[in-house]
Amino acid sequence: MKCLLVSDLHYTLKQFDWVLQQAPAYDVVVIAGDHLDIASVVDLQAQITVILSYLKRMCAKTRVVVCSGNHDLDARDFHDEKYARWILRTRQFGIPTDEDSLELEDILFTICPWWDGPKRCARVGEQIERDSRKTKAQWIWIYHAPPDASPTSWSGRRYGGDAQLVEWIARFAPSMVLVGHVHQSPFQQGGSWVDRIGATWVFNPGRQLGPVPAHIILDTQARRALWASCEVVEEIALDAMAPLRPSPVREAPAWLDKRYCG
Repeated sequence: MKCLLVSDLHYTLKQFDWVLQQAPAYDVVVIAGDHLDIASVVDLQAQITVILSYLKRMCAKTRVVVCSGNHDLDARDFHDEKYARWILRTRQFGIPTDEDSLELEDILFTICPWWDGPKRCARVGEQIERDSRKTKAQWIWIYHAPPDASPTSWSGRRYGGDAQLVEWIARFAPSMVLVGHVHQSPFQQGGSWVDRIGATWVFNPGRQLGPVPAHIILDTQARRALWASCEVVEEIALDAMAPLRPSPVREAPAWLDKRYCG
């Protein structure tokens, strides 16, 4: 399976255009939250309409999976906790999202929402525990926040991750967790786009300006991961042992799809 991971596009439409262009080269495209931008001058409802249109066009080209991030919250539940009500509308296009799971080949994807309080946090825990009982060869979580105290959550000044996620990883040991949220991690000394906690790989593409988003390409058959930014491209073998040392990429590796134009 070849997977394209992006996150934190924050209503950057040129970056959505790039993902839309790249989508046919992958078995699945994952957008790990923060589709919207609460600091934008564009009305939030107008942003939602545009992003839903992009996602509808994208899923006509390949399988798409999305989760919510903290910028995507537009409603409150009966516990007065915020959640992304709008993102549930992606299901009408066949796109799995918050609190859904997806079986693709022998891989189970668990798609977790951004939680705003203890009730929704508990629901995420129940979702993960429920999926832990399903038969699967590999288990991938889509979760906007990275684990706390990980290079993938280092902003350059402090860790901005989720301590609860660390506990869930320790308990359930998924194969991978695909995240975002902390934009700076791959670009800061002491930070990274990749980490491994026990047997679990964690990937955070980070965020950059410009028409091409920082992104990660995962190939579960070749057992490789590649991170690309406007300045650096790096690769790591998914069978690598600690310490993790991604290698600079000078030429496109053989396992990469020839249609890729990162």
